[in-house]
Amino acid sequence: MSWQDFEKVDMRIGTIISANDFPKARNPTYQLEIDFGPLGIKKSSAQITSLYSKEELIGKQIMAVVNFPKKQIATFMSECLVMGVYGNNNDVILLNPERKVENGSKIG
Repeated sequence: MSWQDFEKVDMRIGTIISANDFPKARNPTYQLEIDFGPLGIKKSSAQITSLYSKEELIGKQIMAVVNFPKKQIATFMSECLVMGVYGNNNDVILLNPERKVENGSKIG
C-alpha cells in the first residue's frame, strides 16, 4: 500500500449518542449513532456487546472510518466503520483519543 492509498482513508473522531440492541444481526451487535460534528450523525453496526454496555457507550468518543461506502447489515444501513483492537476471544476494544477532542477531528 502506498502513502497515497493511506491518505484516501478518512478516519475521524466522533461521540456515540445512542446505542441500541440489533437483534436481526447474526452476532450480538449494537446499532450506534455517532456525532461527527461538521460531518453530521452517522450510523454504524458494531460487535462490541461483550465488553461494553449500551449505557457506558453513550458519550464515549471513538475512532471511525467515515468514507467507506454504506453497507447493509440485515435491515440496517451502516455508514461508518468503528475501529477497535481485537483482544482475547476476538472481543473488540474501541480505539479512542486520550483526551476529549472536537467531533469530526481528523486522524493523521
